[in-house]
Amino acid sequence: MTRPEVEVVECDVLILGGGMAGCGAAYEAAYWAKPKNLKVVLVEKGAIERSGAVAMGLSAINCYMGMKWGENQPEDFVRYVRQDLMGLSREDLVYDIARNVDSTVHMFEDWGLPFFKEADGRYKREGRWQVMIHGESYKPIVAEAAKKAVGEDNIYERIFVSHLLNDAKDPGRIAGAVGFSVREPKIYVFKAKTVISAAGGATGVFRPHAIGEGLGRIWYAPWNTGSAYKLMIMAGAEMSQFEHRLVVARFKDGYGPVGMWFLLFKAVLKNAYGELVESKWADLLKEWEPYGSGKPIPTPLRNHQMLRDMMEGKGPHYLRTDEALQKMFADVQHDKKKVREIESDAWEDFLDMTMSQALLWASENIDPAKTPSEVVLTEPYLMGSHASATGAWVSGPEDIAPSEYFWGYNRMTTVRGLFAAGDGVSGSAHKFSSGSYTEGRSAGKAAVAYVYDNPDDPNIDSDRVEDIKNELWRPFSVVDDAKGTSTGDVNPNYVAPKQALHRLQKIMDEYAAGQSAFFITNEPTLLRGLELMELFRQDLHKMAAENLHDLLRCWEVWDRFWCAQTHMQHLLYRQETRWPGYYYRGDYPELDEENWKCFANSRYDAEQNEWTMSKKPYIQVVP
Repeated sequence: MTRPEVEVVECDVLILGGGMAGCGAAYEAAYWAKPKNLKVVLVEKGAIERSGAVAMGLSAINCYMGMKWGENQPEDFVRYVRQDLMGLSREDLVYDIARNVDSTVHMFEDWGLPFFKEADGRYKREGRWQVMIHGESYKPIVAEAAKKAVGEDNIYERIFVSHLLNDAKDPGRIAGAVGFSVREPKIYVFKAKTVISAAGGATGVFRPHAIGEGLGRIWYAPWNTGSAYKLMIMAGAEMSQFEHRLVVARFKDGYGPVGMWFLLFKAVLKNAYGELVESKWADLLKEWEPYGSGKPIPTPLRNHQMLRDMMEGKGPHYLRTDEALQKMFADVQHDKKKVREIESDAWEDFLDMTMSQALLWASENIDPAKTPSEVVLTEPYLMGSHASATGAWVSGPEDIAPSEYFWGYNRMTTVRGLFAAGDGVSGSAHKFSSGSYTEGRSAGKAAVAYVYDNPDDPNIDSDRVEDIKNELWRPFSVVDDAKGTSTGDVNPNYVAPKQALHRLQKIMDEYAAGQSAFFITNEPTLLRGLELMELFRQDLHKMAAENLHDLLRCWEVWDRFWCAQTHMQHLLYRQETRWPGYYYRGDYPELDEENWKCFANSRYDAEQNEWTMSKKPYIQVVP
């Protein structure tokens, strides 16, 4: 491969990731940057019109209070999130999202996003926190606003950012980032006074259900490889709740979401023998007090019930879409228009966001109005925007955060000038698309305030940049050096990125509580897994690339590797089972409120190759 051209881009605010959080950060930062002519730059590895978890579209906005209608207050949302996370959430961050998210949603409507409406004008609810939308064009609408705000010239697409740059004179401060084009041999060096890590969480860390040609048919976006986390981990930022992965129920093979069917259509989950899983295993919840008696049942505990039924040999498990729709049809049988509306809602749920599920139903001759659909639990994902709380330990808002949670600027990590939003922030689950955008807005505003207060230019270590450039291009050299020694994927001198990905997924599935292990692990298993990960790390330097697409895949494996490494360190550190149904510590099978009702944090020192683990106190903000 030709030696790359190098382009240097200087800016004040650098936003990494063009998903919902990144677009929110861009929109808000541009507003506050304008009075002082500060430059805001957004970098995305794809194209922001169709990037992130909302790329394919969405059938509902899952975080909306409805304060305008008196439906919910921020305090209600904080209590809900705290219950679903089994008592552990950063309540200051959750409250901050909840008090601002409605204004975000109203902006989306002003920009042209079509909502389902009730007769009185309020948004049609799918559930307590969800409102229904015609959302196929959700992301393009949001992306257009971000582009207009920062200007087309300040949007850099199809650039994979691989490294953050710490300040040469002050390593505790951020100075920029380095990445490469996935379309031409070109490396970009971004010099910035502040950086917002708003890229996605991590999929593909664990072996999925689908194999072969269906390897990418997973839930949560397959192109989200944990860049948001890897960048911050390697920059020395403190991470939190990295043991808290997400496992969710999804329609089998198509990975279609089941939320609308549960919430709007009132479908129920039954095993192959017609038994209601939730009521059959209701007594299981008593073992997980005080959270087992709370409402709604926490997501991991619902998984726990399903897993127990699976282990009793009662599968397959079915969501009774047929029974739910037939009941709804019976209620409106004399109104053909209403019948068509119900059918339309059922199919649009997937055509707006998971087309593969509708295609799978069609290919298997399944009519959900007549046939139940099989449901399984997914492989684990690392993310901070759904019913999980993985991410960086960040400062909260000054007016709400306890002193232990505040160190200067809202959503700033422990590295000065490095901010996070969306999946990148820990402890503030259930933000989904609208909450991630809102959190991006908070980070964007705070980042500009940081630049106001710290206007001096960053110091870039040119030797470090040169080392990164060489490191980025090394997979091409590996291939060149190995030419003629063998053919195809099998070569004694290099590893193809797909082979590396399979090896990572095998280790994580078997040693870090993956689905084939029924989500169970223990200390000896984790220690063995970490040994294998160290051997794997040594071989990762032999990954090979023949083109820019291969190079992208190589560096995505590095993203996933560091996410996996951090996840295993956290699983080992937390000596309890806090989230049954997400994972189990076989050697510590119970909840330990006395010792572990706290946040588990980590910091990785890249120079010393050392991990530092610590506890941070849980502080209740909302009674």
